[in-house]
Amino acid sequence: MSELTLYTYFRSSSAYRVRIALALKGLTFEPRYIHLLHGGGENWRPDYLALNPQGLVPTLLHGQRILIQSLAILEYLEEAWPDPPLLPADARDRAYVRSLAGIIACDIQPLNNLRVLDYLKQTLDMDKAQTEAWYRHWIAEGLAAVETLLNRHAQAGRCCFADMPTIADICLVPQFYNAIRYKCDLAPYPTAEKIYENCSALTAFKTAAPENQGDKE
Repeated sequence: MSELTLYTYFRSSSAYRVRIALALKGLTFEPRYIHLLHGGGENWRPDYLALNPQGLVPTLLHGQRILIQSLAILEYLEEAWPDPPLLPADARDRAYVRSLAGIIACDIQPLNNLRVLDYLKQTLDMDKAQTEAWYRHWIAEGLAAVETLLNRHAQAGRCCFADMPTIADICLVPQFYNAIRYKCDLAPYPTAEKIYENCSALTAFKTAAPENQGDKE
């Protein structure tokens, strides 16, 4: 039995990030599937809330240690299993990579996750067209900033930082995947889109993709 257990949902971009990182580092894990829609959301069951009081995925168990929040989990994996690295060696480069990851994980995705979209529809009575417009607005704002940074710093290669998959790519790929699913206009972000295509072709990213999960629908 693996010492790592990941509570995951195939469509969760946050869980997708952690799956990519685990695959890049060659770490095996036991998946435990938490369906965010069935029965009002399995993430609200008392047994799951005992692990993760936010009722969100992912949750990673390492032995008896319970870890939540995808960026914190990525940093933990980087420190516990430093090879291969997910961050550059230089401190300034690490800050740059973290800034790209932060735009996506802290500014885009939280505004567009399932609980926010459900609130817009159920509490604020927004229709499908309005919620999709909301989603696309925040995608456009965030990816515009990412595209500008990628071109300004001129450090992008096949990945956000040269040809090295980092936490920036780990955050970018799931966000782009979801943007495609929501039929967002991605033409204004050619550099980011090329990086998405390059990374998506890598084995670790393929392994972690939603369509390759045991709970896919």
